[in-house]
Amino acid sequence: MAFINDNYQKLPGNYLFSEIAKRVAKFQSENPNAKIIRLGIGDVTQPLPQVCVDAMKKAVDEMSNAATFRGYGPEQGYAFLREKIADYNYKRRGIDINADEIFISDGSKCDCGNIQEIFSLNSKIAIADPVYPVYLDTNVMAGRTGSLKADGHFEGVVYLPCNAENNFSPSIPNEHVDLIYLCSPNNPTGTTLSREALQNWVDYAKDNNAVILYDAAYAAYITETDVPRSIFEISGARDCAIELRSFSKTAGFTGTRCGYVVIPNELTGSNSAGDKIPLKNLWLRRQTTKFNGTAYIVQRGAEAIYSEEGQAQVHELINYYMENAKIIREGLKKVNLTAYGGVNAPYIWLQTPDKMSSWNFFDKLLTEANVVGTPGAGFGPCGEGYFRLTAFGNRENTIEAMNRIS
Repeated sequence: MAFINDNYQKLPGNYLFSEIAKRVAKFQSENPNAKIIRLGIGDVTQPLPQVCVDAMKKAVDEMSNAATFRGYGPEQGYAFLREKIADYNYKRRGIDINADEIFISDGSKCDCGNIQEIFSLNSKIAIADPVYPVYLDTNVMAGRTGSLKADGHFEGVVYLPCNAENNFSPSIPNEHVDLIYLCSPNNPTGTTLSREALQNWVDYAKDNNAVILYDAAYAAYITETDVPRSIFEISGARDCAIELRSFSKTAGFTGTRCGYVVIPNELTGSNSAGDKIPLKNLWLRRQTTKFNGTAYIVQRGAEAIYSEEGQAQVHELINYYMENAKIIREGLKKVNLTAYGGVNAPYIWLQTPDKMSSWNFFDKLLTEANVVGTPGAGFGPCGEGYFRLTAFGNRENTIEAMNRIS
């Protein structure tokens, strides 16, 4: 008898974005002439920067020649990319991160889901509410939580409410936790954590021997100079934090797949005997067992953004999406809808009108305006009454969507 992992049955029937796709497909089949504008899933629409395309074409040519062909690469990633990341994203900003502390992957979503494997199932997790679903769902799958309660929360999880009242900045818990998931700029709210807030979290983690799993996938979208772009800008973070980053939204790699994890050399966890074990070693062991490395061609494409021309093209791409965010924010303001985010992130988090449920608002936008967004309730109980729109559409559709909503 092949027994299943019962933890999977604790999860709601559908992953959030699968449910959205199902509803949209049903509406489209019943209304084949409707022109649907999708501002729901955070997928990019603009092509890759030309420097990335050129670099990947060159790498393909290398693969066609026996003298330059590459087979299995290093599981931690090629040094040429890790060294560029350490230089451009950290050292040039005065942050002490070295290439040997960086692990290249096939995307931040995978890393967010897989990183929990190196921690004990007895670890108590704390997550923001609302939250990117992968953080919670993968811990449920692993068996680190209890069952789903009637209020939408899972037993055994410490939830950190984020709403307009606390400026979407989660408060330090009153109890001990072992793993803390933080995301800034935040998905879904589009808001950021201040330097003071992050210092409080680092201090808490060090006092409680906890580890912060810091998702900085949207760091490149930060426009305000006083907002930290990395957890490692905060004093003491090297002792208690892991950072996860991505090329998906920075350089349009959603379909190309490349990200990375930063684990400082001195960051440790304790085994059952109380010995301190470097977490970097555990992640390397996990990766060498379960992962054969990101494709050489893709890593050459990612490396290409770390040049003067590459940086200019990436900034142009980000500015394009942030102009879309401005259009959405201003459009919502004109129709008296309260919205947050869209300044340091490509997401806009709005309050639904007249206390309408987020799924009812989803259906209303879909059927009356043919615009797709993401219901806030799909990100957690505290997301009810909110709705997420993304700035990743093209300019024409973004303007048209706001005209329809108006």
